[in-house]
Order: sequence, then C-alpha cells, then structure tokens
Amino acid sequence: MEIRQLHYFMAVCEEMHFTKAAEKIGVSQPTLSQQIRALEDELTIPLFDRIGKKIALTEAGELLFKYGTEIMDTLQNVKDSIADLRHMQSGTLRLGIMPSDLDYRITQLVIDFHREYPNVKLMVIASIAIEAQVLESEVDIGIGTNVLPDERLVTIPLCTEEYVLTVSEKHHLADRTSVTIDELKDLPMVIYPEGFMGREIVEETVRRHGFRLNSILETSSATSILNLVRANIGATVQPEPLIRQMGDPSLRTIRIEDHPPSRSLSIIYRHDRYVTQAAKAFMEQIKRFFQG
Repeated sequence: MEIRQLHYFMAVCEEMHFTKAAEKIGVSQPTLSQQIRALEDELTIPLFDRIGKKIALTEAGELLFKYGTEIMDTLQNVKDSIADLRHMQSGTLRLGIMPSDLDYRITQLVIDFHREYPNVKLMVIASIAIEAQVLESEVDIGIGTNVLPDERLVTIPLCTEEYVLTVSEKHHLADRTSVTIDELKDLPMVIYPEGFMGREIVEETVRRHGFRLNSILETSSATSILNLVRANIGATVQPEPLIRQMGDPSLRTIRIEDHPPSRSLSIIYRHDRYVTQAAKAFMEQIKRFFQG
C-alpha cells in the first residue's frame, strides 16, 4: 500500500463521490478509480459498495478509514516536527479560548508572546466548545473550563477561579462586600443563555440551594452583559479575576459566601498531536499569566 493510494482513498471517503474527490486532489477520475481498484486488489477485499452512482464504505473500508486517519495524522505530525526543526520560531499557532476571556483578559499575554516570537502567526479563536475544537484539530491548544477526563486529551491544570456577584455602582447592593447564595434568589439577572458554561456553573450552584436564577435578559456576549449591568438593568455573576482585570470603577464585585460557584481552567491539546516549540513556549506563558 502506497501513501498516495491511502491519500486517494481518504479523499473519496471525505467526498463519498469519485469525481468530486478527483477534482479535490487534482487527478483524473479514471486515475483515481484505478488506484482505488489497485488498493482493493492488494487487500483482496472491496472497500466501497458501488450502488449505481452512489458509493458506501464496506466494513473493510470503515476499518481502513479509521486507521488511515491515524496514519495521516502521524504523517502530518512528522512534517510539522521537521518544519519546526528548520524554522523553530515561525509558523502558525491557533488558540481556542472562551469569548469573555478573549475580550477582557489575554491582550497582554498576546502582546508579550508576539514580542518574543514575532515570526509566529498567532490566531486566537473565541469559542464555547473548546474541547470539541481541540479534538477536531480546529485549534492547536485550548484553555478549557471544567474539562472532564478524556484519554484523547493532555490536560494541564492552570487555576480555579471563584465567581462573584457583579453589579452597577448604582445598584442597591453596590455597598455590600458579600452576599449569601440564598440572596441571589429572585435577584434580577443579566446572564448567558442556558447551555453556556458560564450560565451552567452558576445554575448548578444555586440549584443545590433549591432555586434557579431569575433571568430577565440573556445574551451570549460578555460585553453586552456587562454593558447592561453598567446601565443597572440587572446583576450578573462572573469570574472575579475577569472583572478585576477590567478595572472598571462603575462596576462593583460582591463576594458570594459559602461555596460560591467556581471554574477550573486548564490548557488542553490532543495527546497525539505534535507540539511545536512555539506552542510549548506559549503554554509556559499561559501558565505564568494565569497562575501568577
């Protein structure tokens, strides 16, 4: 079996159409079909069921696709590692991070990294599905929240952050230094929609006290939430370091007593992915930033 044949086979699997696959990889359709036939002859078993103009993977084809994906990933890692040896401080590094942290926290981290590695193109991508992005190789590394154990991932714990009640300076609770969790009951809240990690962490905590948040306005944008809080539309509950780093004098943070909501942040990346020297350096900067 040749790598070229495996590449052709994977292209057909992705398109499930011989003509489209041939166009994608830049060969003629007869050449592609001939190479797939040669591969099937070598393995002495069909890889595709050909039903009229449609095709489907056979059981043997599904096995080859599974292991072929691993082989192609390994080959890409080899190319990446050799390129890294040649260039050391060049290439592209993709980071996945929660939108609120991207908007308000990591600007200085990005500046520091660019100054040290000016030839590395850094792509910072906001997402609420960071683990999925890492597993699908849409990003190289991610900063995940409350990451569950997964044998496909390397997880490096960073820190645990408590959530605080955040209100406008005009709010009736603005002079308080602390509140109980029970005092959050019926308090008008501006918060993320259900399903967002920032919402679920807080809901899980108050649920243990027998109530749900009194959501009066929901938006997926942290910027919008905080603008609405500044306007005294309602209160919100956000990670304390995020609000502190903003340094906004119009906002007040109020500690939540007795086991407040919290989140654990971790660096994550695929265990089978080659980690470039630039990525290793950036992960060290991330650790210093969040743990310092």
